[in-house]
Amino acid sequence: MLDKRYNPSEIEKGKYDIWKEKGYFKANDLSKPKFSMVIPPPNVTGKLHIGHSWNTTVQDIIARYKRAKGFDVLWLPGMDHAGIATQAKVEERLRKDGISRYDLGREKFLEKAWEWKHEYALCIHDQWEKMGLALD
Repeated sequence: MLDKRYNPSEIEKGKYDIWKEKGYFKANDLSKPKFSMVIPPPNVTGKLHIGHSWNTTVQDIIARYKRAKGFDVLWLPGMDHAGIATQAKVEERLRKDGISRYDLGREKFLEKAWEWKHEYALCIHDQWEKMGLALD
């Protein structure tokens, strides 16, 4: 029997993992015409916002449409982690701890920047997964 209300967290649990496991979003079928897109890379300055969600939803529709039309679709995700905006965010976090990048020196500051990148890259990947994006 179906529930009276749609419970997305229950219904959708594990679906994306199955899609990935079965390779539904993998490109490389040489018998089909090619179509590819690259996500304009968000900076790893924090979590994705509604604008990112809107943009990737439109791209997801295009990728799925092309796949349904028989194309071998490569939708490639990416992130910009080398930007000035990311540096500003890392420095902001350091300031909250009463530290400046000059206190740390170049190597220690780069370690902090890479820690930030890993933290927010994982978050962004998790958000893409929760949106169910058809990314290769």
